[in-house]
Amino acid sequence: MHRNDEQWQTFDWDGREIAWRRVGQGPPLVLCHGTPFSSEVWTDLVARVAADHTVHLWDMPGYGRSSKAAHHAVDLGVQGRALAALLDHWQLRDPVVVAHDIGGATALRAHLLHGCDYSTLVLVDAVVLRPWGSDFFRLVRDHAEVFAALPEAMHRGLVEAYVRGAVHGSLDDATLAGIVDPWLGARGRAAFYAQIAQADEQWTVEVEDLLPHVRCPTAVVWGAEDAWLPVEHAHRLAAALGAPAPTVVPGAGHLVQVDAVDDLVHAVRHRARPPRDR
Repeated sequence: MHRNDEQWQTFDWDGREIAWRRVGQGPPLVLCHGTPFSSEVWTDLVARVAADHTVHLWDMPGYGRSSKAAHHAVDLGVQGRALAALLDHWQLRDPVVVAHDIGGATALRAHLLHGCDYSTLVLVDAVVLRPWGSDFFRLVRDHAEVFAALPEAMHRGLVEAYVRGAVHGSLDDATLAGIVDPWLGARGRAAFYAQIAQADEQWTVEVEDLLPHVRCPTAVVWGAEDAWLPVEHAHRLAAALGAPAPTVVPGAGHLVQVDAVDDLVHAVRHRARPPRDR
């Protein structure tokens, strides 16, 4: 992967600056990243689908190129409202949405709580059902102030090791840097621990009982070797949604879009079948 800073725009929302970019041509496709990632994780997928989709990329408030003000909340409640506002700003009514990790909860909150409609929803190793969060994630959440005081070199090593745990294979230097660099420096370091400290299952609890009311065809895609959210979550999520059996990708970890991007592209192009009758 490589960083591409061309054509990025800023959407001012609720005192925040949300960085976004549009590329390609065809029906709209919206990509929602997770944590501790940014839109950079979609680079390889975008290269494969931009010929037949208009791809909308964005960095959540507190992530990537978006603003990271210390006093701004960056919880999943905020992210769901931010996505709803962006979809309105883009004037998208029925896009295909592909959502990874906490992007899954974000997309579901925008859909179920804020009235956003999608033509198809593809949930990839998605944070939705309890319990979620790796052991490291929970440790940092419980001691965020201690971790935030780490020297920069130790912080960088910690983030790099954490990110490497999201793949089953290996990360090249450019891909690793694209994920880690936004979290470096005083502002980035503070933002990294802030987004973990504000993680709370209350935001997913609010949508769990609403999952049978998802209004669009839905697919679940999961890395068979996901060490952060075991594949058992995929089967539980598909059952809760009344969706088809999940697509389990062999040899892929939590970052399917890095470990097995072609499998994910196939799932996106195949789309989802309609959910079972409720």
